[in-house]
Amino acid sequence: MSTQAEKSIRIFIAGIMQGSFIDKKMHTQDYRTRLKHFLESHYPEADVYDPLANHTQSVEYAPEKGKEVFLFHNYLCREVDVLIAFVPEASMGTAIEMWEAWQNGGKVITISPMKKNWAIRFLSHHLFETLEDFETAIQTGKVTLNPKKSPSFFASEK
Repeated sequence: MSTQAEKSIRIFIAGIMQGSFIDKKMHTQDYRTRLKHFLESHYPEADVYDPLANHTQSVEYAPEKGKEVFLFHNYLCREVDVLIAFVPEASMGTAIEMWEAWQNGGKVITISPMKKNWAIRFLSHHLFETLEDFETAIQTGKVTLNPKKSPSFFASEK
């Protein structure tokens, strides 16, 4: 990711990868390209990070490398301004990323039909059922990606 001085907003694309698969395979990742293009077209000043972009073969990583990448991405979620989570079904990794962002003052925007799931429900500042609903909310101004992190945000929590 670029430094905060270079970009005005840091966005992390979180989302299901392996989900509940037992074998070494991944869910379709088309949503990542779609989200990245959409976000960059609407927020050209944003630094949009897709954790899969540099790790397309991550399911094949040796345990040490996999752990290093997993922990690094979770650490990044503590530093972002906005986390966009795509969760069409349960994803433990995405839940951890959401927690890290939320716990550290990041805005969490979730795209998921699982509105009753506690992690989804309680960690999301905004929740949309589909990618189309999310895109419409951004296009119409219903939701902005203005970072939740700011001195006034932290001051109001005291």
